[in-house]
Amino acid sequence: MTLLRPPALRPGDTVAVLCASSPVPSQRHLESGLRAMESVGLRPEVFGTARDTGSRYDYLAGTDAERAADLTRALSDPKYAGVFLACGGYGAQRTLELMDWSRVDASAPKVVVGYSDVTALLEAIAVKVGWVSLFGPMVACSGFWQGPGEYDFKELMKLLYTPSAVRRLTFRGSRALVPGAAEGLTLGGTATLIAANFGTDTSYPVRDGILFLEDVDELPFRLDRIFTQIRRATAYLEGLRGIILGTFTESGNPEHIDRLLAERFGDLGVPVLAGVNIGHNCEMQTYPIGVTARLDADAGTLTFLDQVLAEPHSVRG
Repeated sequence: MTLLRPPALRPGDTVAVLCASSPVPSQRHLESGLRAMESVGLRPEVFGTARDTGSRYDYLAGTDAERAADLTRALSDPKYAGVFLACGGYGAQRTLELMDWSRVDASAPKVVVGYSDVTALLEAIAVKVGWVSLFGPMVACSGFWQGPGEYDFKELMKLLYTPSAVRRLTFRGSRALVPGAAEGLTLGGTATLIAANFGTDTSYPVRDGILFLEDVDELPFRLDRIFTQIRRATAYLEGLRGIILGTFTESGNPEHIDRLLAERFGDLGVPVLAGVNIGHNCEMQTYPIGVTARLDADAGTLTFLDQVLAEPHSVRG
């Protein structure tokens, strides 16, 4: 069943912008992303972690406690209709170590958007509070900061503002590694983070689920190791309904990666769709986590059987 759906956004909504992982790659890009949000009527409030340039470690946006505090405040304060991660990198799992989920009202879901390292957070949200979340573009990253005309940005905003108009994702140029169709709960994210979550209290098994995977900047043998770990995690994969494979860029010879994907995921007895435009270094569609959907590998489509977001509340807070 679809997880608890946050309400769609409306012009004038205040949203939090923060980092749960690494510092933003460029404050200039962050400012451009904030202007893009304002251009469509959102009111972004920038938290301290989005301004931190690596005060403790150059690969972490502030301390673990600061990131956990920003995230807790953003998720729990009814002032914020949504939470937008500024970038990924590394550090979300350190942030999750210090989260006190009892401070977050599970009955009051709000939109949370991010990808890459943010996969760890999206899984945690599914486990700890049971909300639908969005594997989508981030404020200081390409496809968002370049402005409201960018494909990634437009696709995200269409889903955030008019979810009733987004009932299906169509993946042109995709290919069925294993033909067929399946229904299940949309789950997954960046493969490295999915595997790194195994054995923690924020790993979300894919029973009755459609597993999405993508990654970036991993040598083929590392991808092989990650894929093999995922397929050997039988308790995690039990009840799997289907697989969607996104981008695996900056990871060596694409033909090698294609062979690896077919070898590691082609014998699991479920439909497998590869080559979808979700992930790093592509014109990216937004993938919801926690929505009941139908995958048609032959047609290259993912149809949502429930609306991704609920209709917006007439009064916030």
